[in-house]
Amino acid sequence: MRLTQILLKARWEKEIGAVGEMTEKYSNLPRSYIRRSMRQIEWQTPRGNPRYWPRTLERQRFIFTANRPWTQDFWKDNYPGKQVKRIFLEPVETWSWFRGDRVEILTGPDKGKQGIINQILQERNWVFVEGLNCKQVTYGKTKNFPGVVGKVERPLLVTSEIKLVDPADLQATEFEWRYNEDGSRIRISLRTGREIPIPASAEETYDYKSKAQYFERPKDTKAKEVEKITFYPKLKTFEMEIMDEMGIKEDRVPAKTYWY
Repeated sequence: MRLTQILLKARWEKEIGAVGEMTEKYSNLPRSYIRRSMRQIEWQTPRGNPRYWPRTLERQRFIFTANRPWTQDFWKDNYPGKQVKRIFLEPVETWSWFRGDRVEILTGPDKGKQGIINQILQERNWVFVEGLNCKQVTYGKTKNFPGVVGKVERPLLVTSEIKLVDPADLQATEFEWRYNEDGSRIRISLRTGREIPIPASAEETYDYKSKAQYFERPKDTKAKEVEKITFYPKLKTFEMEIMDEMGIKEDRVPAKTYWY
């Protein structure tokens, strides 16, 4: 990979265009696929022509909503040419909210109510609480039909609009990460000192509810095959590796070459 491509990739990851770790885990897709599905090339130099340096101008900022980055709805939110305002986010050093967590809402009409997180949007420090902090939306309204009214959950900022609930007494509490005896990190309530376990639904992805209940399909790459190392870097060409595997030895003497 060229230095220019490395710098462009690093810049893209630093901008708001970078997809959060929680989104990648939920998608159960490789980062390269998500990156490729989001990519919008605005201009690039002709390839295969030695007179041009390989330069690519592509979109760096995206609008993140409840639509997943690899879906068609996300592309509609970020169609080519659409202007995106710069969004400033409060940095979160360690993401500590997971699907299935019980939280208490600190603002809005549902202030004081508790609910379960059912969606995470780490790119905007947002979570969605099931059935709470909703707004009314009218679907299918026309001149001859009044439409159907439904509720849509609105996002909540994890830094200021929600608090985790202590499972010991179901009260909102501050928490911190600590290490237990076996060296794994756990969340501890600062009010009671009890552990706040990570819910089982946190490992839920787009493909399965629980990893233990997922069965490999005929076209899936087997887990034991993924762990195998099949490539070892060598200072040899493809032809040289084939000759070594087949036991072919090069005994031809190259003809002399003269340069004038």
